[in-house]
Amino acid sequence: MKRTILRIAAATAGVLGLALAGTQGATASPHPLPVEYHFSAGFLAGFGQPTTAPAGANDWSCRPSAAHPYPVVLVHGTLENMNDNWGGASPLLANNGYCVFAFNYGGTSPTSAVQGTGPIEDGAARLAGFVDQVLAATGSGKVDLVGHSQGGMLPRYYLKNLGGAAKTDKLVALSPSNNGTTLDGLTEFGRQLGLLEPANQFVVGPACAACVEQEVGSPFLTALNSGGETVPGVDYTVITTTGDEVVTPYTSAYLPAAPNVTDITVQDQCALDASDHLEIAYDPIALTDVLNALDPAHPRPVHCQVVLPVTGPLL
Repeated sequence: MKRTILRIAAATAGVLGLALAGTQGATASPHPLPVEYHFSAGFLAGFGQPTTAPAGANDWSCRPSAAHPYPVVLVHGTLENMNDNWGGASPLLANNGYCVFAFNYGGTSPTSAVQGTGPIEDGAARLAGFVDQVLAATGSGKVDLVGHSQGGMLPRYYLKNLGGAAKTDKLVALSPSNNGTTLDGLTEFGRQLGLLEPANQFVVGPACAACVEQEVGSPFLTALNSGGETVPGVDYTVITTTGDEVVTPYTSAYLPAAPNVTDITVQDQCALDASDHLEIAYDPIALTDVLNALDPAHPRPVHCQVVLPVTGPLL
């Protein structure tokens, strides 16, 4: 499996510098939006306002620049919503000259704070419709997709089965459930005891179909991954952490080695980064990787620092 191991740069720019810096060739915002790097704060701020787009997202008058010709669509994870998942990435991307868009999918209702629980196939169809809406509004021919957890894996169904490959340039995935999860071995333990299938049928399945579909060896993942996990014409970047307690083992996030695949583990860049599955969507190191994946021609140095699970960097 191909992994990208980046050297720890002797960077002098801190996290604030990352938030304020403009991408080469793009116009930096004269009034940069505040960027949240702590999952706990971002989640609490966004959970109760699920229908409010995160800062920097869903400006339908935004037109992509020559430096960033593709709008970025953010895809949240299971049990999350667009606001509590993207309080870090959305304003950071907007500050750096991207047109950013976010949406909800898979909730019991459009206004539910908990989203991403419905069948993944339905969520992918929702993504397909939203991408078409973004393309029509911006006049762009393609989008870039950035997803977390289920939101990093779900777009692969869109790319493979719903015509998304022709409309997507890059997929950047933070701790995606590409090859399923054992939930720290609990699902395998339940399978061995003969309890997993009854639990899925009568408890987990009705409440969270997407959870069942993300289990290791599920029929959904078996079908999705058959014939290859990637499609030609799209560049894939996976960013994960050894501290992931949800997608387990953390290596399940990786995609098989291919010319259009880059797999990154944040600890290979900074041993001080202890981010977990939740924090990685707010982790300043992982978010630097997102910026670099979207604009590889202008790579940014990684600022190594202590990042704690859930609570984020020590600043």
